Amino acid sequence: MNIIRVGACGLVVSEVLALGGVLPWAEAILEVGAAALFLLWGILALRRGKVEINWTWLYVPLLALGILALVQYAFGITASSYLTKIELLKWEACVVLFFLTIESFRTVDQIKQFAWFLVLLSFFVSLFGIVQHFTFNGKLYWSIPLTHGEAPFGPYVNRDHFAGFVELTAPLGLALLLFHACRREKLLLLFLFTVVPVAALILSASRAGIVTIFFDSVLLSLLSHAHQVGKKQLLAGIGLGLLAGTFIMWLGVSEAIYRFEKLTPKEISRDRRMSMYRDTWQIFTHHLRVGTGLGTLVVVYPQYESLYDGLVVDHAHNDYLELLADTGFTGGLCGFAFIVLLFWGGVNNLRAAQRPLIRAVRAGPLVACSGLLLHSLVDFNLHIPANALLFLLLCALATSPLSNSELSL
Repeated sequence: MNIIRVGACGLVVSEVLALGGVLPWAEAILEVGAAALFLLWGILALRRGKVEINWTWLYVPLLALGILALVQYAFGITASSYLTKIELLKWEACVVLFFLTIESFRTVDQIKQFAWFLVLLSFFVSLFGIVQHFTFNGKLYWSIPLTHGEAPFGPYVNRDHFAGFVELTAPLGLALLLFHACRREKLLLLFLFTVVPVAALILSASRAGIVTIFFDSVLLSLLSHAHQVGKKQLLAGIGLGLLAGTFIMWLGVSEAIYRFEKLTPKEISRDRRMSMYRDTWQIFTHHLRVGTGLGTLVVVYPQYESLYDGLVVDHAHNDYLELLADTGFTGGLCGFAFIVLLFWGGVNNLRAAQRPLIRAVRAGPLVACSGLLLHSLVDFNLHIPANALLFLLLCALATSPLSNSELSL
């Protein structure tokens, strides 16, 4: 299964670097890559002569939402069959990779390797973001032109989506530090790999990102305290905070402070944001049962727009409201069930963990998912393919079962 694990990691890298996977060719790579890996997994399973499926209750709401979208598309219960088909294909690719993650990362060592992969990816992408920030020429990768009003950071067109990426990856490094799950000779490197992403997030001046990473840090500290982490871990957390603070002050935080003080001219005003929430809620109330169709907000919203400013509204800047508008009460119930089952499975796995390493690889993904769910109240990170994929893969790590041999160690 090594080739499956390498392939899944390769798809994560390609989606992150391809502007978060929002480009059509990047979406095609995700979908084709997921299908190819699934086919390869099936071939390998047949060669072994047996297929053992690891079950997680998260499959129930995920499959239910997919079936709902398929019914919308097949029976024309959607404002745009094309847009629903596009969203359904992306959903299928992410769920296939979710399945392959559960099947391929079964041992603690495999999950640890994946956690370190994400920590390193977070470090290098964040380092690139910092370099690009101080050498910015108005173009992504110094060559891709941007439209007026965009605020990029790193490979992401929107700074808040870069923040979402860091929210999903940085807690893994924090967990390895706070739960004392890292060897002493690797401690300084892990400090560095964790501090740089946090500093980059603050440098990006994403207000929701800054609030969320603080929330993640507090939650991880509470979890580590609840598991009786000793003085060494406490000192590691304090040292990390001091090092991060020093590095951040050296980089400069003036833009982040300014964005907390007032809105910049290019941003959505509070009145505009609130009108988007009200209008999206109206869409939901008028399509209560199954919504307007997955991915159709952009074509339905103009009929309900109460505050027109000449700009196209493609997302509601609230993933929960957009899910309700697109899929109605049925889809909202699927989303609610997914969140409940995520925390139920994640907390149970964390309670059952006996070794510091197992605690870290359970707590880190669970806290990362919690942070993105908080951020989703004011943004649409779950509609960015790279971040949506990372979110699902971390959900798999938080809730998937481990082999009995690993648990007995």
